[in-house]
Amino acid sequence: MTLKIGWIGCGIHATQMLLPQLVRHDVEIVALCDIDGKRLADAGRQFGVSRLTSDAEELIRASGIDAVGMAVGPEQHLHFGKMALERGLPVFMEKPPSGTAQGARELCAASERSGKPLLVGFMKRYSVGNKIAHNIIQSGRFGPVLGLTGYYMTAPGYFTGNVDYTGFFLHHCVHYMDLVSFFVSPIRTISARKVEKTPGRVLFHVGFEFECGAIGNIAMGTIQSRGTPVERIELMSDHQRLEVDDVIEVRWNRNPPFKVDDPHATLADDMDTLTWKPNFTAAANEDPKGYHPILADVVSALGGASTAAPTIHDGVIAMEWLEALRRELSL
Repeated sequence: MTLKIGWIGCGIHATQMLLPQLVRHDVEIVALCDIDGKRLADAGRQFGVSRLTSDAEELIRASGIDAVGMAVGPEQHLHFGKMALERGLPVFMEKPPSGTAQGARELCAASERSGKPLLVGFMKRYSVGNKIAHNIIQSGRFGPVLGLTGYYMTAPGYFTGNVDYTGFFLHHCVHYMDLVSFFVSPIRTISARKVEKTPGRVLFHVGFEFECGAIGNIAMGTIQSRGTPVERIELMSDHQRLEVDDVIEVRWNRNPPFKVDDPHATLADDMDTLTWKPNFTAAANEDPKGYHPILADVVSALGGASTAAPTIHDGVIAMEWLEALRRELSL
């Protein structure tokens, strides 16, 4: 059955990232909402939707809608998410689910009361390189993860006017409060150190201890150009290492013998390094970032199926650790 979705928020992220991938699935966008009239009209033309409104509450109360999706601000996620759940509608929202962990807990309680799912857009779980690395770990061929390192950066141009790191934490850092547990296990403790060159230009190292006994460190900050690679993950096991660059390129280092002095040296399927990266020239419709595959699971979950789509329970955990990180950094 085609799922009829009412969507709130027609900004760049929604109209260029989320909605183009959403409509590749068995859905019909039956209503759109945005407070900016031009954005709303443009999105209506782009996705062939004639039912347009600037009032999100009107959209949520409207008939003929099976589920609500939204990509707006954190406090709007909280308000509109609770309203949709109270009306008995399943919900998908971009991260963060709220501006606070308390707000995320309120959404979780609303989802439980209504018996309807609330799915959260932690798409980095589905980014192709991360997905491959996770599948290798889950296969049992990698062994227990012992350590995680990496970095995740953005640029100081993110800020205008008064420096407030809140948006950087809520829209960027929250990804890794979710992703590290996805790769390793639930977080047990978190620590952090920072250096702030000038207001708006900050670098911090986040230390993790995981419930499984593994350790980790992620560098995050606003001191790199977004025109350069800004994301990397390394996962270590016993004599094995997985490397994911910019969520798309994967290298699996295993335990090969030395080869320089071996005249018969070759490459062994079960020992030597494997690498993979996508073919962008031949696969123009593929989505390595992960929006298409996460929305496949989201659409099924909105329709009542059990899927791997991240839920508001995951959102609560990520927001709680994000707030712990901010306390550690005093930012």
